[in-house]
Amino acid sequence: MPTTKPRDKGELARTRKFVAKQDAILDAAAREFNRRGLKGATFADIAGSVGLLTNSVTYYYRRKDDLAAACLLKSIDTGQALAVAALSAGNPEARIRRLIHDHAELLAGIASGRCDQLVNFNDIRALKAPEVDHVFAAYTEMFRSIRRLLPKETLQPQQRNARAHLLLSLLHWMRRWISRYEPEDYVHAAACMSDIVINGLASRRKQWREPAQPDIGWPQPAAGDATTPEAFLRAATILLNDQGYRGVSVDRIAARLNLTKGSFYHHYDSKEELVAACFERTFAVIRRTQALARERHNTGWERLTAAARAQVRIQLSDQGPLLRTSAWNALPEETRKDSMRGLDRLIEQLGMFVVQAIREGDIPTLDPAIAAQQVAGMINAASELDRWVPRLAGDQTDVDLFVRPLFEGILS
Repeated sequence: MPTTKPRDKGELARTRKFVAKQDAILDAAAREFNRRGLKGATFADIAGSVGLLTNSVTYYYRRKDDLAAACLLKSIDTGQALAVAALSAGNPEARIRRLIHDHAELLAGIASGRCDQLVNFNDIRALKAPEVDHVFAAYTEMFRSIRRLLPKETLQPQQRNARAHLLLSLLHWMRRWISRYEPEDYVHAAACMSDIVINGLASRRKQWREPAQPDIGWPQPAAGDATTPEAFLRAATILLNDQGYRGVSVDRIAARLNLTKGSFYHHYDSKEELVAACFERTFAVIRRTQALARERHNTGWERLTAAARAQVRIQLSDQGPLLRTSAWNALPEETRKDSMRGLDRLIEQLGMFVVQAIREGDIPTLDPAIAAQQVAGMINAASELDRWVPRLAGDQTDVDLFVRPLFEGILS
């Protein structure tokens, strides 16, 4: 058998130094990408944050897309490892609790500086081929590992795919709200989340109802008319969700609608004005659905389920999608903060519905803030449901496929 020549001490030291510097670059890049988005962060930003020159970064990663892909693959590998570890926990409930617990422990380690930063999956579509293909292939394998945690015997393939997407999306969403707690309390917050995910929000069996959903009165897209303000907002929202703020241009928006740039400027003076209008459109839809839920229903349970159904139905319809929070990542910092505060107020309103339902006995005693965040995370993820559950019709059956498991329990 051929033998490999043992490395000398100097070579091992150089290898360890190389790996240590590479890890430091990935950690710094993840922080900058999370802060500025994949399009907004530069090699200079990343190098400066760890006291390196720009050419020190390009020595390891020639192009920014190479570095971004490496950060995303590192996050995916970490998520994959957590999912594989959870598979050893026994029954499906124990697996899901283990996954959520370990994810919270990881986030606590990142928050306290014990673990390297991991990049969010916000701008994954902003990558170009071939990097985006490699990253999506790895992400799909992680999704399949999450799906293996759910029982194959009691769930149909579409149900299992939808619930795997729900579980994975709620894990991603955890990063948005868990920082309100001290790192040592992350696992306690995760235990509350696990109770909600496993048991659902309903305090009784067969509490879910599927009433007819009246139209919310939002403008329907006009067939063949791409020149309306609503058509511009919809096209821009889709691009923002896919490419992020810095990945969207007037040329791309006009091309999507088969219009000239002049047609764009007939409606909006700048991209910034259009993006602001997209945010206002999303917030207006959420406000309207939640206001109508309050007007049309009396109980907290009815209000909460009606608002959730209506928002997910819009996500899956020709009126959608709503802006995903991933689209906000590369916004100017102050604009991003204002937008996040606006969303937080709307999530607090969901929390008020939860509190009312707890008082009325329709939801068991639990943390209403964490419950509201699970509902908000589910709504945010609905726009990507058709990636994992193809051939969706956008009707009430599809809405219940994704919404109902959160209210009755993901294993129900």
